[in-house]
Amino acid sequence: MKITIYGIKSCSTMKKAFDWLDAKHIAYDFHDYKKAGVPTERLKGWSKNLGWEKLLNTRGTTFRKIPEAERENLNEARALKLLEQYPSAIKRPVVEAGTRLLLGFDAEEFAKNIN
Repeated sequence: MKITIYGIKSCSTMKKAFDWLDAKHIAYDFHDYKKAGVPTERLKGWSKNLGWEKLLNTRGTTFRKIPEAERENLNEARALKLLEQYPSAIKRPVVEAGTRLLLGFDAEEFAKNIN
């Protein structure tokens, strides 16, 4: 199973995910969306599968720094445009593991869904 983990290298939650995968000797590709962004179609797919509300990290500093006018009256289209413009506001990690899609790090969920 091909595994791709999306996020930001310096994030503490990402480090937990990397450590878990490394400890289990599970190979993965890393996509740093702060440096490389996230393609629009991929964001739309994640939104369809997870919901845009879950993708948006409203507790993070990046989201709080976005001008309030841009954060008001969000719907899917506006939220995805924000996430494209401010990829650091995407909750992390996003893990594509074969046909499975995981959001955030939870050791139990990783164990159940990543072989």
